[in-house]
This record gives sequence, structure tokens and C-alpha cells, in this order.
Amino acid sequence: MQDDVRPALHEFVVKVNEPVAQDTYRLLIEAPELARTIAAGQFMNLQVPGDASHILRIPLSFSCADAAAGTVELVYAVVGEGTARLAAMAPGQRSTLTGPSGTGWRVPEQPGRVLLVAGGVGLPPVIAAARMLAAAGVGFDAVVGARDAAHLYERGVDELRGMAPDQLCDCARRVLVTTDDGSAGIRGFVTQAVEPLLAERTYVQLMACGPAPMLRGVAELADAAQLPCQVSLERLMGCGFGACSCCNVELAAGGYALCCQDGPVFDAKEVVL
Repeated sequence: MQDDVRPALHEFVVKVNEPVAQDTYRLLIEAPELARTIAAGQFMNLQVPGDASHILRIPLSFSCADAAAGTVELVYAVVGEGTARLAAMAPGQRSTLTGPSGTGWRVPEQPGRVLLVAGGVGLPPVIAAARMLAAAGVGFDAVVGARDAAHLYERGVDELRGMAPDQLCDCARRVLVTTDDGSAGIRGFVTQAVEPLLAERTYVQLMACGPAPMLRGVAELADAAQLPCQVSLERLMGCGFGACSCCNVELAAGGYALCCQDGPVFDAKEVVL
């Protein structure tokens, strides 16, 4: 799976489409070529049937690609009419998607432990990052934030805890949960769990995906700790291949990048969060 694989049109078949938390669904699709080529942190644009007036596809990240089974798993939030139609798709239904798209996560070049941070539906690409790290034998800890217990994707948290044991670190993995109201895990935002972890353990990199305010706070903590930080940004990506230029990302050095091509994963120091 390589980031430089060009997006292509693929047909997919829905295998599973089930609710896994409040307003959150797990979608398993059969798309063999996509499963073979997509890399952690990349995304795809799905055509959702049901309304011919909606010509734009829905951009979604993924949590797991199984090349042997030819399947890709996505976890998404129902936030509008398009994702509501997606939630109504039943096993056996077919449609098309374009992908793999964008630039994904990068395994740190230096040996050591990584801290993963996810907020809300930023968890799926972080799970994909964890799988990438586990396959490379890189140890990681994780902090997962949600609005409350009802919106927490518990299966994803369990996946992080149950992945292959770290091969290059003798310290036990820590996977912490935070919720805004304290109904699960630590009460508060992810930064309230990230800060003590940074003080307690040594990391070589931080990887984060979630809402912009969360990414800003996490990136500030990483900068204070002189820790390289990768962030996966959320933007409205109309076309997914750079034609519409509606997913601009402001660069710290001036000018703009395209989230759909230059991202969604960026070095936190390179972008304005």
C-alpha cells in the first residue's frame, strides 16, 4: 500500500452497516483493489445512492483494510442527509467510490514510542495508524476522546488495547478514554490526559486526528515537549482529487495546500491549526 497510488474508480458492495454508538455506524465494504492499495491515513470518496441531485461524493477515512479478504472498514458519524442515506444502505447494495486519495501517516524514522490521540470520529484513521505502527513493531499509547459514553466507539478502543504487543518497548501500552461529561473514562478533554502522559513517558512522535480545537491544543503540547507531531485534518473535500479547491489548508509559511492531495495528514508545524 503506497501513498503515491493514484485514485481510481472502484465498485463496492456493502457487507455490514451497523450502528456502533450514538449517531455512529460501522461500514464494512468489499472492494478488493482498494483494500490492496490504500494506506493508513488516506481516504476515499463514496457515491451514496438515493438522491440523484446530490452529485458530490462523501469523503471518509477508514480504520482497517484487509487485503486478503478484500474488505475495508469505515466508521462514520451521521451528520446530514448524505450520511443518513449511507446509514440506510443494506448488505448487498452496490455503489462506487474513488480512492485511495491523499497523503497518509508516516512511520517515525527514529526508534521509540508514539502517542496517538483521537477525538470523536477522528478515531478511525488513528486506528489505521495504530495498525500500521503495530505491523512495523513500533510501540504506542493512545488517548481517545468523545462527547460522552453514548458517543464513544468502544469497539475501536478495544481494538487499540488488543493489538499485537509492542515489540520494541518493554513498557505496557496505555489506552486512555476521556469524555466531556465524565460518563466514561477521564472527565474533560483529551489534552487533560495527553499532558500527564507526555510528562510520564518518552515518545518520539505524536499522531492526532479530531476537531480543529483539539488538534490545536494537542499540537501546542507536542511543541512544548519538542515532539514531532502529525495531524490528520478534517475539511470539506468536494471532489477529492484537487479540482474544486474547496479544501484549502493555510500553511504556516504562507499560501495554501490542498487537504485532499497534500493531506489529510500534515506536519503540525507546517499548517495553521
